[in-house]
Amino acid sequence: MAGTSFAVAGCSKPCPAWPWALPGIQGQPQLLWAPCARFTLTGNNSCPISHPSLPSGNGKQFLCYVFRTIFLALSPFPAPGAHWGLCLSRSWCWVTGGKLNLALRRGREKLCVKCGLAVVGCQFQFRSERWNCSLEGRPSLLKRGFKETAFLYAVSSAALTHSLARACSAGRMERCTCDDSPGLENRKAWQWGVCGDNLKYSTKFLKKFLGQKRIGKDLRAKVDIHNTNVGIKAVKNGLKTTCKCHGVSGSCAVRTCWKQLSPFHEIGRLLKLRYDDAVKVFSTTNDAVGHSELAGPHRHGHSGKQPALPRPTDLVYVEDSPSFCRPSKYSLGTAGRTCSREGNCDSMCCGRGYNTQSRLVTFSCHCQVQWCCYVECQQCMQEEVVYSCKQ
Repeated sequence: MAGTSFAVAGCSKPCPAWPWALPGIQGQPQLLWAPCARFTLTGNNSCPISHPSLPSGNGKQFLCYVFRTIFLALSPFPAPGAHWGLCLSRSWCWVTGGKLNLALRRGREKLCVKCGLAVVGCQFQFRSERWNCSLEGRPSLLKRGFKETAFLYAVSSAALTHSLARACSAGRMERCTCDDSPGLENRKAWQWGVCGDNLKYSTKFLKKFLGQKRIGKDLRAKVDIHNTNVGIKAVKNGLKTTCKCHGVSGSCAVRTCWKQLSPFHEIGRLLKLRYDDAVKVFSTTNDAVGHSELAGPHRHGHSGKQPALPRPTDLVYVEDSPSFCRPSKYSLGTAGRTCSREGNCDSMCCGRGYNTQSRLVTFSCHCQVQWCCYVECQQCMQEEVVYSCKQ
């Protein structure tokens, strides 16, 4: 695929033509990014770009503000003076820095974060919603207690957990392998492809690093911690056992089994369901233990005078979301968004109506396998009707 140069705000020259693609999900088109060098996240409210890094757009803003929030706001270390480098190397972000090194004790490891997981997972799940996971120029949403903020915390922590577990089993980490014990045997197991995803290590590390947030007695702090843990639990729920048979003529005389994580788009779908059923909470004092805790409305079948506690798998929020219909400090609005006439146009367009436009699209058709060994296709054209929301 031909390269394209991207102009980045604050850079003296455009990024070189070096695109790479994040895999499409369930038939969706690929997202093309062009990482150049690195950008830094600082401990204040700004997110400066010190070098060319990402093309301007939702991906850059998502990474910048969400991961700054996760690492600086949830870090057990004080934010002032914290300095993080987020260096993109094709599909991996390497998060390093003095504060992280303290958390890792010896500081010999790099935390691998597959940035695209959170970005693509969020944008795909909200492709038909008024808010489509756009944070471009609008970090204010992360400072509020909306349902959307809850999802961002959950999907980000899930991406971190998932990526670190996969990095361990793939041999990208120095101090963790398949079963969290050092030694050559584990490396050999990985080389033979029977190394399970190390969810135990990733969960332990991230809970230690992200879960030790400032001792927060305020409601928002408790909500952030809760939603972060929901993301980690979603990854845990997707852990399954995969087995491979060994033997003559396919007989299963010997079986090798290992733990494997579900594809991240399945985890994203689960978190979207949690978002749809998110619980609005408030802070209440538990007289039995003498401290405050999150509480929500009574559920069906719940008895007693005490408010119902949110379940560990519930996403929680503290304030109602805006409509996201018009441009605001929280979203770009829905004007110009494409929609489905039979599906979500009425809701997406907020009653403003929608435009109808016909266009010709080209696609591969009449494909045949030719000897040997390639697929030959013809190019066909068809008319496609596109619906988009009015201003």
